[in-house]
Amino acid sequence: MARRPLPRILSNGTAQIARSREHIARSRELARSAADSATDVLHPLITITRGLRRLAGAGRRKWSETPKDRRGPLLFLVASVVLVVALIPYGPLLAAISLMAAAAWTGRERTAPAPSGPDDAQVQRLQSLYEALVPYFSVPDDPSPLFAHGGEWDKAFTDYAFDDDGRVCRLVLRYPAYFTDGEAESRARIEQLLHAKSGRGREYHFTWDEEGNTLTVTVLPPLPTDIAAQRFVTAPGETVLGFTDPSAVQRTLPVADGDEQRDVPPVVWRTGGRSTEPHLLVLGHPGSGTTTLLRSVALQALQHGDVVIIEGGGTGDFACLTGRDGVLAVECGLAGALASLEWAAHETERRLIAANRARQAGHPPPDDIKRPLWILLDRPSTLGHLAAADGHRDPQTLLQVPLRHGRAAGVTVVVADQLDSADALTDAVCQHTRARVVLGPATPDQVEEVLGARPRTTPTPDMPPGRGYARLGTGPVHRLQVPATPDPYDDATSDAHRRAVLDLLPARTTPADAALAPAVAEG
Repeated sequence: MARRPLPRILSNGTAQIARSREHIARSRELARSAADSATDVLHPLITITRGLRRLAGAGRRKWSETPKDRRGPLLFLVASVVLVVALIPYGPLLAAISLMAAAAWTGRERTAPAPSGPDDAQVQRLQSLYEALVPYFSVPDDPSPLFAHGGEWDKAFTDYAFDDDGRVCRLVLRYPAYFTDGEAESRARIEQLLHAKSGRGREYHFTWDEEGNTLTVTVLPPLPTDIAAQRFVTAPGETVLGFTDPSAVQRTLPVADGDEQRDVPPVVWRTGGRSTEPHLLVLGHPGSGTTTLLRSVALQALQHGDVVIIEGGGTGDFACLTGRDGVLAVECGLAGALASLEWAAHETERRLIAANRARQAGHPPPDDIKRPLWILLDRPSTLGHLAAADGHRDPQTLLQVPLRHGRAAGVTVVVADQLDSADALTDAVCQHTRARVVLGPATPDQVEEVLGARPRTTPTPDMPPGRGYARLGTGPVHRLQVPATPDPYDDATSDAHRRAVLDLLPARTTPADAALAPAVAEG
């Protein structure tokens, strides 16, 4: 039996419904655009109509507020005005124009004016800051003091801003010319006071303009802690210690943040023959990230050089580098550390002799001394105590030759230890490590003792791992956040950071300990 075709209304129903919906949507869009166009065209008429309605409402309110015994004279006055306007030449026309102008002015859309100036709570905060600064910025002999009890704070605070919580996030203040802004103690007292009065738990940056007698206080945003270890776009001899504030350096580096890429300002440490700070010293508290920084430096150094790692803590934090290409040794014991450092001292002398002979002969340096050599020493104080107990020499004494002649020989020394063990560092280490890093919570006095200068920010008591300050030679003190470079063999490491470190590790080869021992014995 042949199948009968479906009715046309059923076979084409879906298409017709879709076309109907599309037609309705198009009609609504046209109607909406027509309404918008009509609103634009009729906007003056709408404004005048709104103004006439407002004027009429104002007239009714005026009439209802007028006492009954005065309504008669008021009505007579209005009638007299209408009669006079009607009798003068062009009176009705001028009256109509005046009425339309008044209606247009009354019917305009009025927006609430933006608040100008601080509110009551903000004024109270500024006045409190002003009163707290009076004892420091005033003297009894000043005939016209800028800071005085009960004085006007707006004369001293030229600019200010508040965050969403109502706390000061930016402040520019003027201070008297006789204030001793050239003394570090005087500036430190003012910075400590402003830090306490503006709100603790945040980092403040202080900019002293001694020539203009102004102080600018700015709240700094936290540094990024989610940047993992990766191949940074740097030239040979450049090492990224971490990242800092955009206003501190004039350079940015592209870094990968997941699937995206962004530019961040780095703290770049330059090594080699032209470096003025060829060696690095890192100090911090336990868990502050000193070993993480050494691991990050080692991964970057392996791109163009060889690395010798001495681990005094014996925790196995550098086990992932054992047997890798370019890693000459990873020593955890005292005997291996002494042998490796003695070999490094002889290697430095050999490189110096080879370079000197090449220069005297007018030849370029030989290829076997062009590849940089890095000596990374973690927790030397622990090795020093072990050496003293066993009657051996301190391993740090073997660093004198690499520290003094390392720049000319292409040898770089990086020493990391804890702040409470800084007294155990030898004079050679403290004298030749001009690039300094302090990680973890530390007082301004501790930071100044290590870096040689106070930071222009207020350290916070709670810092993430790898957060601290860096100073290269006599340069400024920078805030620093070390890229996340954890031990990939640690179970507490996230998968993303573990994979980032494993991708940077060189290929695993035969451990270099067997080749290093004959070299030490031969030297």
